[in-house]
Amino acid sequence: MSDEQTPAPVDAPTQIDSPARADRAITGPFDVSEANPVRPYIDLGGIKILPREGLNLRLEVEEQTKRIVAVGLDYADSTIQVQPFAAPRTTGLWAETRDQIREQVRQQGGRVEEREGPLGLELLAEVPVAAADGGKPGRRLARFIGVDGPRWFLRGVIGGAAASDPEAAARVEDLFRSIVVVRGGSPMPPRDLIPLRMPATPGSA
Repeated sequence: MSDEQTPAPVDAPTQIDSPARADRAITGPFDVSEANPVRPYIDLGGIKILPREGLNLRLEVEEQTKRIVAVGLDYADSTIQVQPFAAPRTTGLWAETRDQIREQVRQQGGRVEEREGPLGLELLAEVPVAAADGGKPGRRLARFIGVDGPRWFLRGVIGGAAASDPEAAARVEDLFRSIVVVRGGSPMPPRDLIPLRMPATPGSA
């Protein structure tokens, strides 16, 4: 999960690399300055999640440091792993992050395709998975999505039904769009993970 924090070339692509970026402030994901303050968000520090029926939330913890490095959301027979990162003021991270993911998947022996999705450019990957009980190795589908916001970047990795089923995909995309990113005013190096924490009491905004 630390790969996305590796410094990238200075000449990173500009933030708006897809028409979908133009309406982000309206369709989401949202900056905290754009969020409705009365909605009953679950406060996880760097992001806020809007509860909905059937949604289960998991915090992924780095074993050595014990810090929370990702939020896992189980919804619509699917999973989406979410991570918020600090980004430069004038450029986004999604274009260079896609290059990094493409290379990682290919090094693992997988296949990856870039396509235009409802949230803009995304990657659809077939990732090799180890076989259970000595059986034949298999592959799983994963969608890598990302949105650049004001001084932040929100990344999602979708698995399960939403990787291939349009109805499940629409529900998970709506969940991703409803996320609020809290960048904070403190200086942070670009590509650093915005700190996450255990949930606060629902209803805080």
